[in-house]
Amino acid sequence: SGCSINHAVKDDYPQYLQNNVGTSKLPSTSLEARYEIAPSTAGHRHEFRSVMTGYANNWIVEFGQMLEATLQSKDVQGAFRKLEKRALNDPPVLLVFDLVSYAFADFGAQVELKVTVQRPGSAALVKTYKQSGVTQGGKMFWAGVFGMKNAIHQSTKDALDKILASLVTDLNALPEAG
Repeated sequence: SGCSINHAVKDDYPQYLQNNVGTSKLPSTSLEARYEIAPSTAGHRHEFRSVMTGYANNWIVEFGQMLEATLQSKDVQGAFRKLEKRALNDPPVLLVFDLVSYAFADFGAQVELKVTVQRPGSAALVKTYKQSGVTQGGKMFWAGVFGMKNAIHQSTKDALDKILASLVTDLNALPEAG
């Protein structure tokens, strides 16, 4: 095939999150937790092409880096009393994020993310969340390559917002650790 133009979607994602502070509408929790991202999720890389935006454009989604930026975003940080990346010390609650699947198809992001909640004195809770982000066909059609990165950002963020809202609701429903 001819030459490809690679577009690393993660590069602009932190700025996208900053430009869209307040759009997540996440519930809040009084939980203090640490998190880690499973190695396979941290190293995830999904490449695809879209005929609608020009087949020479190769879109590269590195989901683990986008998830890290999301977890550090103002909206997600504001939903928790405290949420930090895992350190060597023993955390009160540990959230482990493990990507099951990511695809950008049918004009939107499709994310399946397994979250394990580990708390001292309690059995681990494991739940898989599956969400589709808002579809972006119009943006892809009318803005072409110029709108594609934004379409990926917006749809991925929407899917993650839905997953994190469900996660926070589930965390609030957990009984206190004994």
